[in-house]
Amino acid sequence: NQALTPIFDPGFSENSFGFRRNKQAHQAVRKARSYIKDGYRWVIDMDLEKFFDHVNHDKLMHLIGKKIRDGRILHLIREFLKAGIMENGLITSNLEGTPQGGPLSPLLSNIMLDPLDKELERRNLRFVRYADDCNIFVKSRKAGKRVMENMTNFIEKGLALKVNREKTALDRPWKRDYLGFSFTYHKEPKIRIARKSIRKMKHRIRKLTSRSHSISMEERIKRLNQYLMGWCGYFSLADTPTVFKNLDKWIRRRLRMIIWKQWKKPKTKIKKLIK
Repeated sequence: NQALTPIFDPGFSENSFGFRRNKQAHQAVRKARSYIKDGYRWVIDMDLEKFFDHVNHDKLMHLIGKKIRDGRILHLIREFLKAGIMENGLITSNLEGTPQGGPLSPLLSNIMLDPLDKELERRNLRFVRYADDCNIFVKSRKAGKRVMENMTNFIEKGLALKVNREKTALDRPWKRDYLGFSFTYHKEPKIRIARKSIRKMKHRIRKLTSRSHSISMEERIKRLNQYLMGWCGYFSLADTPTVFKNLDKWIRRRLRMIIWKQWKKPKTKIKKLIK
C-alpha cells in the first residue's frame, strides 16, 4: 500500500476524499455545501450495491496495469484479491470483490472508481465522492434524471459494478444524508447533523446509561466520555449548536435518573437532596 499510493494517488480527482492522505470526510461535506450555495440544489445520491463484494478482478487489474508494469507486483495484487475467506473452518475462494478490512482495499476501491470521477469531470459535473459514497449536484430535477440514467449506465457497463436502484435517489440535499450530515434549505445552507446520526447516538447513550446496567457512576461516565469525545469531535463541523446543548441536557437528565434510582428510599432521597 505504501509503495502503490504515491503512484496512483496524485492522479486521483480532487473531489475524491476517502482513504487519502490530507483528505477527510469534513472536506467532502464542506464541498457539498459549496455546491448547494452555488445553486446546485438537487442531488443524485448514487448507491453502489455491495461495492466491495462486486469489484470485477479483471477490470481492476486492467486499471492497475496501466501504471504498474512489474509482473511480480501484479501477480501479488491478483493473489491478494483471490485470497479466500474462512467461514466455519472452511476457506472459500474470492472470484470477485476485494477483502474488506485488507490494507490494500481502500486504495483498490479508489483505483476502481477513479474512471467514474474522470467521467464526471469530463461531463463538467459537480460531485463529491468518499469511497463508494458518491453525490452528484445539479440545478434541476430534469438534469438530475438525465445524469442519473447516464451515470448508472456508465457504472454498470463501463465498470461492471451494480447500482442499487432502490437506494439511489434524486432529491433535495436537505432531505438526504451524507457521511452522517445533512444541510438546511437556506440560501446560505448550514451543515447539520443528520437525524439518523442522532438516533444512532441516542441508542448508544441509552445503552450506556441504562439503569439496569450495574456499574459504578465513575466507570459509566468514563465510557460515556470516551464515546462522546469521538462523536462530538466528528460532528463538531455542524452549524447547529442548539442540538449539542439539547443532547447535553438529555444525557445529564439520564445520569440523574440513575442516581435517583440508586437512592431508593424516600428518606434517603430527601436527605441527599437537602445535602
